[in-house]
Amino acid sequence: MAHDDTLIGAGFSDPVFQSQGAFRALLAALSEPGLACDLGEAIAPPAGLEAATAVTLLTLADYETPIWLPAALRNGPAGAWLRFHCGAALVEDPARAAFAVVDGAMTEPKLAGFNAGDDQFPDRSTTVLVQCAGLAGGETVTLEGPGIAGRRSIAPTGLRPGFWAEVEGNAALYPLGVDLLLVHGAQVLGLPRSTQIVEAR
Repeated sequence: MAHDDTLIGAGFSDPVFQSQGAFRALLAALSEPGLACDLGEAIAPPAGLEAATAVTLLTLADYETPIWLPAALRNGPAGAWLRFHCGAALVEDPARAAFAVVDGAMTEPKLAGFNAGDDQFPDRSTTVLVQCAGLAGGETVTLEGPGIAGRRSIAPTGLRPGFWAEVEGNAALYPLGVDLLLVHGAQVLGLPRSTQIVEAR
């Protein structure tokens, strides 16, 4: 049966150019933790995915990339869109995911439920996209680590209680641990596993 893009929703109109631009922005976000990077409004995302989440997965995921989504997204338009445009396998076990999308306000799954990599392959850990209510205006969190000159403060909103304690626990696993991308609208803010939480209040 032929897929109808009007039902599924379109992907990139210029895949090479748009994915290269998004890839550079994602590298910048992870190399300068805490600085929000704009991925642009290249696509209209399916229901349940922020624009930056959809662009990130369209840029980085393919048929060899298992993705974890909450069941409501996996079984809805977002899951259909990712299967169609990325050819990605949608997995039910968070520990098997190369990429995962979570709602920052939901209590489950915990960051520790995702794949932290292992000593032989630390780079095989899950990259977790945390969809937030906003990347500013919340409680201030102070960061330090590679890519940060001195310290940097962020204040995302819409995150569950105890989230920053989970991030601290994840950083303690370094060089293992998941990499985080906090996402809202077309913007993404990187928190790689090497980033330390100095203070959260």
